[in-house]
Amino acid sequence: MHSSDTTMTSQKDLVFDQQLIRRFDINGPRYTSYPTADRFVEAFDARALRDWLAQRGVGGVSKPLSLYFHIPFCNTICYYCACNKIITKDHARSAKYLKYLDKEIEMQAAALGGSHQVTQLHLGGGTPTFLSHDELRQLMDSVRQRFTLVPNGEYSIEVDPRKVDFDTVKLLADLGFNRMSVGVQDFNEEVQEAVNRIQSYDETKLVIDAARATGFKSISMDLIYGLPRQNIISFNRTLEQVLELSPDRISLYSYAHLPGLFKPQRRIAINDMPTSDTKLQILQLAIRRLTEAGYVYIGMDHFAKPDDELTIAQRQGRLHRNFQGYSTQAECDLLAFGVSAIGKIGPVYSQNVKTLDEYYDVLDRDELPVLRGIELTADDLLRRSIIQALMCHFELSIDSIEIAHLIKFDEYFAEELEDLKAMEEAGLLKVSDKWISVLPPGRLLVRGIAMVFDRYLRADRERARYSKVI
Repeated sequence: MHSSDTTMTSQKDLVFDQQLIRRFDINGPRYTSYPTADRFVEAFDARALRDWLAQRGVGGVSKPLSLYFHIPFCNTICYYCACNKIITKDHARSAKYLKYLDKEIEMQAAALGGSHQVTQLHLGGGTPTFLSHDELRQLMDSVRQRFTLVPNGEYSIEVDPRKVDFDTVKLLADLGFNRMSVGVQDFNEEVQEAVNRIQSYDETKLVIDAARATGFKSISMDLIYGLPRQNIISFNRTLEQVLELSPDRISLYSYAHLPGLFKPQRRIAINDMPTSDTKLQILQLAIRRLTEAGYVYIGMDHFAKPDDELTIAQRQGRLHRNFQGYSTQAECDLLAFGVSAIGKIGPVYSQNVKTLDEYYDVLDRDELPVLRGIELTADDLLRRSIIQALMCHFELSIDSIEIAHLIKFDEYFAEELEDLKAMEEAGLLKVSDKWISVLPPGRLLVRGIAMVFDRYLRADRERARYSKVI
């Protein structure tokens, strides 16, 4: 089969070409959705979401559900962080939040047509493990009262090892969680000091050992390259420690220093930042070490073991991308709960209000806390399927797009195909009359390739608001 052949050969020879990266490394979105969230409009409101929730399942067939819960609280601030979070040690705040979260869950569930069967659930943040044991139980009770979590679904939670012991991990397993994402970023003490996140190897190992002992199916670890005081030697040591812990998946994110947008980043000394050359060398080292250790490069910034579900899904052409990154659950409707959370029902996206005050205020009025959203046009759906294919499979069947969307590809995308020529000449991809295939040197730059098909970017060319691709 065309698909798995290219995937398997390009796993072996992922090419790291510094000159190409410098040339094509532009600011761009991460495409966890298309259109991206900054294109959502406030004309899409609570009433629009309610209508779409009600329509789900009309005609008797409804997609399985994925649920996302945003828990915004953290005990301490990590200076690099760009998430929507609230720094507090006060559990009165999380108790109040959970009360309102319960109300939102009740309202969305009541408005929802079709099956309430859930195959995927994710707790993100902030720090979901900020919640006490009782609060975690309360939240999951609240979910199970309105939804059916199917056996063997994907139930994941983001964990901060600095605040978690064996009992907490066991509780998470008892509550039904079977996947865990562990924040590490870097084990080097100087780097940790520079970003205000002191976390020992032993604390991290304890959580990972506990997860394995209590039956978690998949453990993912987050690393960041480009942090202050990082260098090749120190990061090489971090990679050795990560490989000792042997997580199933590794996310290796590029640090985007945008102190104008994210206030905590102003506490990072600009003189401590690695040069762009050093940053590239750290990335190159990480890719080499991880692939030599047997990890498969899934795409963007993700690596997984050969027997991991993500790797298998990519081999079989079933990999998908959503707000939690890569996923094996392609066609879920995603319900999102909590401040700033983004959901997807049928052809629409919606995002909740971003502050606690607004969230409480709107729910007190018995309205869904929608800030903005978008109903996708036929053109959006077409481009979304192209961007998904490129990001997940590094290739696109032109025939299947023409059949699914009733277009003539070379006519519809004449400008885009023209724009791809420079990338094709540089060896990033190959265009034939049947396929667009991202070649090994283009894999690291796949965001840049996907951007060619982004109609909104073509319209405004304003790329300053996005982080660099690498």
